[in-house]
Amino acid sequence: MALHQDPQRFKMFVGDTGLFVTLAFWDMEITDNIIYSKLLSDKLSTDLGYVYENLVAQVLKSTGHELYYYTFPTENGKHNYEIDFLIADGDNVSPIEVKSSGYKTHASLDAFCKKYSSRIKNKYLIYTKDLQKNGDILYLPVYMTMFL
Repeated sequence: MALHQDPQRFKMFVGDTGLFVTLAFWDMEITDNIIYSKLLSDKLSTDLGYVYENLVAQVLKSTGHELYYYTFPTENGKHNYEIDFLIADGDNVSPIEVKSSGYKTHASLDAFCKKYSSRIKNKYLIYTKDLQKNGDILYLPVYMTMFL
């Protein structure tokens, strides 16, 4: 995949997710303990997708994976589909979609798999619920990312 990477398109992650959360909520007028308590109990009223993506990036990198993502325009060209991570496996690739909520819809994963169906090895959706397999997608709890 390194041959096809575009250095003009990239995502940045922080190596320390705790530091990332602290910086992300730096301007809020609540104490750190309240933020972490609400975060751990799933009662923080904010979109945590970027926090989970950062966590997954940290785990994937620490287990030896390179961090690749892929984006391509939707059919109408007004938005982009985005695959959060790609894992190379021989001549095939395994797309990974990370969700902090709303895991029932995964348009980007579906569109990517349709477009590259002959090159897909496994399909993963990492989320905050229990382990399950639905069709050909393996739904992994965030804490199981280290096993990819």
